[in-house]
Amino acid sequence: MQDRFDNQGRTRWRRFAAMMVPATAAAGAILFGMSTGAIASDITVSGQTFKIGAERLEGDGFKQYGGIVREKGKDGKSGEVHPIALSEISSAELYSLCQSVRADLPGLPVVLTINAGEGKDPARAKDLLIAMDSLNGNATFTNIKIGRDATDLNPTAQAGSFGQNSDHVTITNLRQVSRYTTAATFNLVGLRLKVNVGDDAKGKECF
Repeated sequence: MQDRFDNQGRTRWRRFAAMMVPATAAAGAILFGMSTGAIASDITVSGQTFKIGAERLEGDGFKQYGGIVREKGKDGKSGEVHPIALSEISSAELYSLCQSVRADLPGLPVVLTINAGEGKDPARAKDLLIAMDSLNGNATFTNIKIGRDATDLNPTAQAGSFGQNSDHVTITNLRQVSRYTTAATFNLVGLRLKVNVGDDAKGKECF
């Protein structure tokens, strides 16, 4: 029983620790090269989703198309495949940004929360790439083009698949479930990171 607890605990805390890196400082270190179109649409992920919320997102250079991510199998090879929507934003401002991820241990709720951009200065990201399961909010697009071939937006996308882009996007009351995020730079103004454990974890997810 103890061995099972230790194994489950180590696995969940490895995933938990991995989420902290891109969310705080080092997201740009794993950027695949948006300027050269070298973004992999077939990415290996942990298999755990996380939530991102914001009061408002203002983004320039918006692109969206389909892709997949894969979990790494127990044998080190490709595991479960997840179809996702990939969104690229050249420059983004996020007001009242929230990110949360559950990392429960057996019998112990654990939620990591990260907040930033809660004052007059928003969190800012350059060359933002988001692989998401779902997105909710109220969106306004400027000069949107719907139904483009995805490879015109990114050469790594599947030829003939659906794509859309716009010069600018505004999304209010943003609620997003993601599997993977990178950015060339991510400036988190007023960063607050907290590990919420036990009773403190209840209701601490972004939504």
